[in-house]
Amino acid sequence: MSIPLLSGFAPLAPRYDAAILDLWGVVHNGREIFPAAADCMEHMRGAGLKLALLSNAPRRSSRVAEQLRGFGVERGSYDVIVTSGDLTLEALEAEATCGTFRFGRTFYHLGPSRDDGLLDDLPYRELPAIEEADFILNTGLFDDAAETPADYDRRLREAAARRQPMVCVNPDLTVMRGEVELPCAGALAQAYEEVGGETAYFGKPYQVAYDACLERLGVRDPSRVIVFGDSLHTDIAGAAGAGLDAIFVASGIHAADLAAAPGETPDAGRIAGFIARHLAGQDQQVVGVMRGLIW
Repeated sequence: MSIPLLSGFAPLAPRYDAAILDLWGVVHNGREIFPAAADCMEHMRGAGLKLALLSNAPRRSSRVAEQLRGFGVERGSYDVIVTSGDLTLEALEAEATCGTFRFGRTFYHLGPSRDDGLLDDLPYRELPAIEEADFILNTGLFDDAAETPADYDRRLREAAARRQPMVCVNPDLTVMRGEVELPCAGALAQAYEEVGGETAYFGKPYQVAYDACLERLGVRDPSRVIVFGDSLHTDIAGAAGAGLDAIFVASGIHAADLAAAPGETPDAGRIAGFIARHLAGQDQQVVGVMRGLIW
């Protein structure tokens, strides 16, 4: 399959009424916004496109909006933010289940202190001892710069033996913080499943995340929506599963896999083969590849 390499989005813009943008790796790198992305978002808004920012951040969208303001992205630059934290809150508020398990009302927070308070205002109580909790709320590693999922092996095996369900608030396996790749909550959830644990995921690539974007944007025709993402496993696979067109941003999490030099788009044949292997027949939804979010 041949996938066109695009120097910018402008020629395709008239096809679409709305865009769903991944944040980390597409709009910013965890430290600052990409200048070309800020310019592209401004042009998209000028062209009349509605913009949803869809993130697997294990936090409420209001917290993400604060972070974006710190990067210089003001509220008028987009229409809505949808986070995996929001989707988790909505599911737990509706008393969701995990397979045959009901979550119960007490939880142990597995994750960094920056994610504290996610379930505030809901009738759930955090406990300090993992073995006493009804379920595990997984927002990531306690110290993602120094730890790996292997450091949690004993705790995960013991929790699986207790048949504690896990809520994974960020399905991402890794993220790029600046130039450093770090493990995410999804890597812990994957390790938990490997030792027999049962996990419920909220966020990309699950269709509920994309449905939430379309509903909050008020878009009725999915064929008029384009998704931008740098992760084949979450952003692009999720778009394909939801039947939405997608543009793969090659300079993000997969840049090393594609042997792409900074600021460059890798070889077209390498990209096509890589996408085909990872999307297993869903690559027809990928309408183009770009080296960044560029107008």
